[in-house]
Amino acid sequence: MVNKAIVVDSEPRFGLSPDLYMQFMEPLGSTDGSVAAAWDHVRGDWRQDVVDVTAELAPPLMRFGGCFSSYYRWREGVGLRQRRRPMHNLLWGGMESNHVGTGEFVEFCRRVGSEPFFCVNFESDGRRHWARPPCGGVRSAGPAEAAAWVDYCNNPRNALRRRNGAAEPFNLKLWQVGNETSYDPLGYDCETAARRTIAFAKAMRRKDPEIKIIGWGDSGWAKRMLDIAGEHLDFLAFHNMFRAGSAEATSPLRNNSFRNDPDATWAHLMNAWREPQEKIERLRAETGDSSIPLALTECHFTLPGRNRCEVLSTWAAGVANARILNVHERNGDRIKIATLADFCGNRWQVNAIMIPTPHGRSFMMPVARVMSLYRRHSGTDAIRVVSAPSDLDVTASRSGNTLFLHVVNTCRTSPVPADIRLAAGAVRSARSFQIAAPPELEIMEHNADALAVQERMVPKDMKWTFPPASVSAIEIRI
Repeated sequence: MVNKAIVVDSEPRFGLSPDLYMQFMEPLGSTDGSVAAAWDHVRGDWRQDVVDVTAELAPPLMRFGGCFSSYYRWREGVGLRQRRRPMHNLLWGGMESNHVGTGEFVEFCRRVGSEPFFCVNFESDGRRHWARPPCGGVRSAGPAEAAAWVDYCNNPRNALRRRNGAAEPFNLKLWQVGNETSYDPLGYDCETAARRTIAFAKAMRRKDPEIKIIGWGDSGWAKRMLDIAGEHLDFLAFHNMFRAGSAEATSPLRNNSFRNDPDATWAHLMNAWREPQEKIERLRAETGDSSIPLALTECHFTLPGRNRCEVLSTWAAGVANARILNVHERNGDRIKIATLADFCGNRWQVNAIMIPTPHGRSFMMPVARVMSLYRRHSGTDAIRVVSAPSDLDVTASRSGNTLFLHVVNTCRTSPVPADIRLAAGAVRSARSFQIAAPPELEIMEHNADALAVQERMVPKDMKWTFPPASVSAIEIRI
């Protein structure tokens, strides 16, 4: 017998963090406009269209850093902008003006309602070619420099910050130590990284004992990092860049082959969730019963054609990303910080927000549309989905007397009807918030209507049909 009902048990299982929808901003130099595209150098301020669309995306948490952090000296990005010293962007190419630094990033986050945090320069993560590059200078920084950054941000009496015009402290309570440290065999090994993490944590907490620190634990490092440095950490970070079968020679996700075979493209994208799930399972196994939660501070598709692959502009990719958000939610007992895209730029399709340059209105990519939908319609506690039709990918959560269902119709062309039921209790009312569009639709410019959320009442009998290739949030009052 084919199951045609979505049945949920409203008993809370574990807390869900709002930070499952974070973003991160990294100056990507000549590779992608990123920070430079978001900043109006004539006005000396953030582009208003970027501020507006980011507020609509509503990320609760935003990180500044990435690989860029491994050669970033934070003092070069504070004070009068006309006096700031430019730097070579060693990985991403070009020169970085440093017109956006600590104060500017914090101000941006405050405007859009996000909590900012920084990834510190972790002694260039042991990478000598970044610590002392051929272009000269020392780009590595140790515990003292990280601690001074904490003091600059959080000490009410910090003289330098006050001279720079910020009388009140920024009060940043989350900091990351180490970024992709395990990815370079010429960088630090796990033992060295763990010992140096302790040194950083101690120095930084001497400036502010209340800060929370994220350490690095990817590439099989998790258990050993926790064994050595676990008592000094509040989160353990890992990254996941997934390919969804694009390595196959015949994969439609290679470059722009996706337009030639929509069925094959859909099949590959609907299986993309398996790679993140497998990665998370490995991290769960490595960390065992540790009480330290996981932080997925970078996660996105990485496809042949670099990050330019235009399949990521399609609604089909939006549906695929919704399934991965469901993976994060199912693992929300251990994962408390997560993202699913780079934040913004004018080139890479892995961005949540695309910024037309030199002019135009910034817009959300499909991945950002589903992140915004889920962000606005999610509960504080996960609840169990007892059963669901096989073609629907469903997660559920609860806040008080409101239940939230996240429902992905994995059928490209067929609607899926379902009865929505509670294992116990009665429904007072329900509303659907839904994005449905042809999977082949490509978002290449601002178009407010193309992926607009459609809001409708669910009938009292709780019978509902999910359109093909749709992503829905159902709010149920009980």
